[in-house]
Amino acid sequence: MNPVIVFFSEYLQYAVAAIVAVFLLRDCKKNLSLIAQTAGAAILSRGVFTEIIRFVWHRDRPFVEQNFIPLVPHADSASFPSGHAAFFFAIGFVLYAYNKKLGIFVLASSTLISFARVLAGLHWVSDIAGGVFIGMLSAVIVIQLMHKYGNRFIGRSPEA
Repeated sequence: MNPVIVFFSEYLQYAVAAIVAVFLLRDCKKNLSLIAQTAGAAILSRGVFTEIIRFVWHRDRPFVEQNFIPLVPHADSASFPSGHAAFFFAIGFVLYAYNKKLGIFVLASSTLISFARVLAGLHWVSDIAGGVFIGMLSAVIVIQLMHKYGNRFIGRSPEA
């Protein structure tokens, strides 16, 4: 079972990112607004919200608190919220708003990645829940901002 957990916690993310990139970049001009929203939500969730929370509040990872070696090597950095969950759920929620099939695929993959990271000893379940909330909040903020102001910069809504 350990190789499966390691695969989902460490490597599935690259396959998901590649699939999303191929989908978005196959017609850059058509998907420009969706690319902007996906990138914006990912950056807001992982690069802003997650980092602010981790700067203000440090929570030890399970392998640090319970003194064991995790299945996936990792620094003993702050655990809450899960940056992986925040990042991939933000992307998944934005994509779901415009392309249900791809959105469901990314959200399901995000769930696998996230819970594999719990099983690997890198996160608590509440870290994942916090990441999901941050991802969803980031997606809603970016989608709303794009609907309100996006046409001024990009010229149209997503047609994915």
